[in-house]
Order: sequence, then C-alpha cells, then structure tokens
Amino acid sequence: MSILSKEEALGSLLSEARGVRETERIAIETALGRILAEDLVSGVDVPAFDNSAMDGIAIALDGQEEFEISQRIAAGEEPAPLRKGTAARIFTGAKIPEGAQAVVMQEDVVFDGDKALLQRKPQAGENIRRRGEDIARGSVFLRAGTKLRPQELALVASVGIAETRVYRKLKVALFFTGSELVMPGIPLPPGKIYNSNRYALIALLESLHCEILDLGIVPDDLEATVSMLMTAREKADLVMTCGGVSVGEEDHVKAAVEKLGSLTLWKVAVKPGKPFAFGDLSGIPFIGLPGNPVSAFLVFCTFARPYLLRSQGAAKCLPSGTLLDAEFEAKAGKRLEWLRARLSEESGVVVHENQGSAALSPLSWAEGIVEIPAGTTISRGQKVRFYSFAELLS
Repeated sequence: MSILSKEEALGSLLSEARGVRETERIAIETALGRILAEDLVSGVDVPAFDNSAMDGIAIALDGQEEFEISQRIAAGEEPAPLRKGTAARIFTGAKIPEGAQAVVMQEDVVFDGDKALLQRKPQAGENIRRRGEDIARGSVFLRAGTKLRPQELALVASVGIAETRVYRKLKVALFFTGSELVMPGIPLPPGKIYNSNRYALIALLESLHCEILDLGIVPDDLEATVSMLMTAREKADLVMTCGGVSVGEEDHVKAAVEKLGSLTLWKVAVKPGKPFAFGDLSGIPFIGLPGNPVSAFLVFCTFARPYLLRSQGAAKCLPSGTLLDAEFEAKAGKRLEWLRARLSEESGVVVHENQGSAALSPLSWAEGIVEIPAGTTISRGQKVRFYSFAELLS
C-alpha cells in the first residue's frame, strides 16, 4: 500500500464518507454545532417593517429645515402618519411613520422645546432599514449542510423559527492501544505513561457533537485488539483507535483490522503523523490514529475531523488557512511538515523550538500550525500557510 500525500489522503477519505441519513427536530437552543438537515425558508420579512437605524427625527424631504415635533415613536409602538410639515421624534428600531422619507440622527439636529432644526441636508432613505432588506419572506436563508454556529442560531431565531431539523449525532466507538497506558489519578507505575490522548480525542469528538462510546485501553495483544474491534463495530457508526498503527512488533491494529475487514489507507506523507489508517470493518468505517500525542491531535484535525464533518452532512469541512510572513527558517524535508506556531507581534508567524511529536507543551503554547510542503526550504519573510486552531476546531 503506497504512502499518500495529504491531498490524496483527504480526497480518498472524503469520497468514502457515508453521511448520516437519519434526522431529528430539536429546539434551536440545543442546536449549537449541529448540522442543518433542511433548507430553511423564512415565513417573514426581516426587518418586518421599515424602521429607524438611529435615534433622531423622521421627516419628509420637502426642503424644510425647521420642524415642529408632532409625535414621539419608541420601538414597539405603532406610529400615526406623519403630519405634513412636522417631524417625528424617533428612536432606534422604531417603525417609520407613513409619509417619512429619511431619519436624521439626533447629532445633526438642534432641539429647542418642541422644535427641531436641521444642521445638514439629509438624503432619501437615510438611516432607514427597509422591510425585508436582511431576509425576504419566502427566501431560503440557510442551506442544508450548514453547521449551526451562534450567528446562525440568531439568524434562525430572527425569523421566528423555534425548532429545526438536524442530522442525528454520529456514534463513534473509541479505544486506545498500549500496555504502557494508565489513567490519570493514580501514582505512575514504572515504565507506564498517562493516557493523555483520551482527553484530547474525547474533547475533539465532543466539539463535533458526536455520541462517544469510550471503550478504554486495550493491551498490545492481537487477539485483544481483534476482540475489541468486533465489539466496537457492533455499537457504532464509526470505530476510532489511537496507537498501534505503526510497524513495530507490538503494533497490532493493522493486522487486527485486516482480519475483520480491509484497509484502504495506511501511512500518509506528513510529519508528524505518518502512521494513519483508514479502512472498513465489514461495513463500519475505521480510523486509526497514531499514538504520539501531537501526531494524534494534528492527524485528527487534518484528516478525521473533515471526514466526520462530511459524514454528519456538513457542506464545508476543510479549513482554508491564511498566508503569513515566516519569522523563522526551516530546512526542506521529505514529507509535508506541520510546525507548532503562533502569531508574532509583527503580524508574522513564529514556531516553537521543540517540534517533537510527543511534546504537548508546544501544542498548548501554539495558536495553530504552519504547513511546510515537502521539499520546501523556508526563509525569513517568505509566505507560509498558517492554520489557526480557531479554524481547525470550529
């Protein structure tokens, strides 16, 4: 099985993503992060009526400069038609009275009792939000496949929709391989390490609103790995493992998967994270992440996350990154490399001095990663692509 490039691996993964078909209708206050399963059509205009964008006066445009204040209109009130030759004192969000053609903000008006004097000539439609200018009644304002962020939830609420249809949560069975692993909370036995990957991966899966079946730790044993894979595939939409996907004598995941199904992807030309596997367990997709903590985290963000998003029905699942100036130098490598990085005060990007795949402190220090293509030498001032964790995890 040949080593694939990042682009080849992503193409293969996304082409194999089998989306969840089942949907559920839920209240919008519980819909954060879920994937919309239907186009949403507005039953109302937003705004529902012409309204004022400012505190000020509503007037007709007839060349008049001095007005008598004939009414006061606050938000939520129904105004009377504007009496000819007068102005209406109006406040932000209030309905524009019939006959008014502009709102002059109060900073451009001199008030003297019930009189108002313009300080400048207004334009037609000035400071008026028109009915339906944001969303027109009968229009599609959100498409199926949209991931619902806080701003989308506000948009849904603005048209009066209280419930919406989303794809159901993806069930992911997760377990970790390694006889050296123990859980935090106990004294560390000789030769053992704490299972930090469990907390990172569960948090990453929770950020995608997956339903997680945590199956714990499996020792480095082929039969135990096969047995756990059999259990996992019976309970989930997808099976994910962490560790044991390399080529060492104690790495049994590849052989175990091939006993029960097949691998279509194994090894990607990236650093860190080369030992990454994808396959099928008799109809259930399988993802195998490397065991080194940084490798597991970055491979999840780059490969597993887009696959999971696409499987949940998301239309957009790949980050775009940003081109920034490199404030570092890097030698050309044989594989595409991800460097833990953060933004500098000069609006460029700097990298941590420790880029080891087992070192979590630089990952915590970083604000994202810089991607260095294979065979590319980086000089100071050269443009590099930076993927912020805000984008990778959104």
